[in-house]
Amino acid sequence: MDNPLLIFDRSVDGRVGYLVPDGDVPAVGPSTVLAPHILRSLPAELPQVSEPEVLRHYIGLSLKNHHVDRDLYPLGSCTMKYNPKVNDALAARPGFSGLHPGQSADDTQGALELMYRLEKALKAITGMDRFTLQPAAGSQGELVGVLIMRKYHDSQGSRRRYIIIPDSAHGTNPASVVMGGFETLKVTTDRRGRVDLKDLEDKVSPEVAGMMLTQPNTLGLFEDQIVAITNLIHSVDGLMYMDGANLNALIGLTRPADMGFDITHINLHKTFSTPHGGGGPGSGPIGVTERLAGYLPGPLVAHNDDGSYGMVSPGTDSIGRVHGQNGNFGMLVRAYAYILSLGADGLANMSRRAVLNANYLKALLAGDDGAFELPYPEGIMHEFVLSGSRQKARGVKTLDMAKALLDRGFHAPTIYFPLVVPEALMIEPTESETKATLERFADALKEIDRLVDDDPQSLLDAPQNTPVGRLDETKANRELDVRWRA
Repeated sequence: MDNPLLIFDRSVDGRVGYLVPDGDVPAVGPSTVLAPHILRSLPAELPQVSEPEVLRHYIGLSLKNHHVDRDLYPLGSCTMKYNPKVNDALAARPGFSGLHPGQSADDTQGALELMYRLEKALKAITGMDRFTLQPAAGSQGELVGVLIMRKYHDSQGSRRRYIIIPDSAHGTNPASVVMGGFETLKVTTDRRGRVDLKDLEDKVSPEVAGMMLTQPNTLGLFEDQIVAITNLIHSVDGLMYMDGANLNALIGLTRPADMGFDITHINLHKTFSTPHGGGGPGSGPIGVTERLAGYLPGPLVAHNDDGSYGMVSPGTDSIGRVHGQNGNFGMLVRAYAYILSLGADGLANMSRRAVLNANYLKALLAGDDGAFELPYPEGIMHEFVLSGSRQKARGVKTLDMAKALLDRGFHAPTIYFPLVVPEALMIEPTESETKATLERFADALKEIDRLVDDDPQSLLDAPQNTPVGRLDETKANRELDVRWRA
């Protein structure tokens, strides 16, 4: 018999799962603390369950979800690598987890030193001159970068209108551009899957504030004309912003600053192995070159002359604070632990292994006798984008194949992105998967391809072996309802 879906279904009046010691301080009436209009008029409708029932309820829920601790999570452009548990243990140490963000610098020297050393490591990895650790995600980091672009041009007395983005860009790029007060200019992808230089030349003008570019791009390809691109943008005093979502392919091999980028964000929750999503939160530090350091949000961590650590203002040109405190500190601890555990050579090997794994999986799925089409095969790095066009022509869409992967114990890759590939399957295995796991995943996709001809209905009905069958995803997005009601 399946466990009840809701913990409220387990509730029995009078059942207790906790013991609270008697208070040893005088009671204070609620009316003296809270205004009457914000007090509940009825008791909170909480389930009455024992501790083992609470534990079993949440363990049961975890088994209904797919996560990276269960099996491969090849979500393209998201770098869903394994999160080492030692990082969680270190972040949970009382000296870190027990800190209050309002404590003085004298009380938080260890935390400040960790942030200072993390920034030093990020500068070495990227070639940037200064970082803010405040942004709570890569998307917020993007907005910070765009605001820095705006502040820079305003300080030069130059009114700029556009920021250029590729047609394969992450959806957060145009959103950040618009939120930052600019308009987007789209540059097309050439036949090799890179930025079309001729189209870019036609778009560049004194009205361009800069360009946002993912490197490697979202097709998993290194923009091998990057120096020409950055020189072109710099020729009109534009700024180059690197979306660091794919940094996992570059560490120890090349640096954003060396390619001409002025600003970059790093998704610590991707590249440096801190939990995603429900296990988060995220972290998206922004690094800049020396001439832009004064525009960073503050305060920034500083190493004082007496050897102590503190916080300083970046100056009057700062765009202002973008986070209530100094970023999501637990994520900073995890990322720093990961960097220290691998070291410089280990990080470079991490990137090499990520590229190797992607190329091996690509060869299994889209080699000479591969089942899948690979529209842009030249020189893929840590991820690649297949097309399900052959399967769609035989009656099964990419969405159907993604659902069928759930039946086989794998999370689906990113689908229908980037838009320049029809019926796209965007696959990033990361460096943390074994050769055997990659082969199991490839075998699952090959089996699905065979079923397109042999038993297409099983794919159209997938998933069938999961706790919940296929949902009406459009309805779920348009009529979101996540609140429980009695």
